[in-house]
Amino acid sequence: MNLELALRMTEAAVKQAYREGATISVAVVDEGGNLVSFQRMEGAAISGPVLAPGKAYTAVALRLATSELAGLAVPGGELAGLPGGRYVCLGGGVPLWSGDGVRERVVGGVGVSGGMIDQDVACAEAAESVWHTR
Repeated sequence: MNLELALRMTEAAVKQAYREGATISVAVVDEGGNLVSFQRMEGAAISGPVLAPGKAYTAVALRLATSELAGLAVPGGELAGLPGGRYVCLGGGVPLWSGDGVRERVVGGVGVSGGMIDQDVACAEAAESVWHTR
């Protein structure tokens, strides 16, 4: 993950947000969950600077899209008790895989917050598509 690529990814998420009619915050993190790029659209919710990086971190740490975590984090679920701290179990976070096909590993993540969950997911997927076409 480098800054130039991360900036292109955040821009793709923002462009998708305009198409979706959402105002978002978007974060791209590296394989250690460290923030590489962040953008907040004018008028985006005040929670975005916390939730977007949190979703990206969660996707990297757990190697799962955060939309898959909601059912796992409920009482009695496999990950019950997980929410809190840096983990965010709301849709809009996606891990980025190395894509070498043999020993794939998570090398970063994207997190989006501010729209409805389906809008956040669509924006994160738009950023992810830049990763796949790098």
